[in-house]
Amino acid sequence: MFDEEKEKINFSLPDSLVSEVDHFVKMQNSNREDFIKSAFQFYINHKKNIDVEETMIQGYKEMAQINLSLAELGMTYDVSSDNDEKEKIAPSEY
Repeated sequence: MFDEEKEKINFSLPDSLVSEVDHFVKMQNSNREDFIKSAFQFYINHKKNIDVEETMIQGYKEMAQINLSLAELGMTYDVSSDNDEKEKIAPSEY
């Protein structure tokens, strides 16, 4: 891969999970180390995507309330502006 420092990590897995890993490794003509590196990288990328999505959802929810308030304010302004215009136009129509 890259010329980066490496740290050795030791952990235990249930035999059933090791068997599944070995099955995939054999199918891919790979090895456990590469499989585990790929699994870690996949999980990290997936988690980052979920975090971005959750942040965007929260932002859209917050903006929805702000947009609703602005729309209501705009409608109030439009209605009051329409009344002002009608008052100006109405006398000249007679």
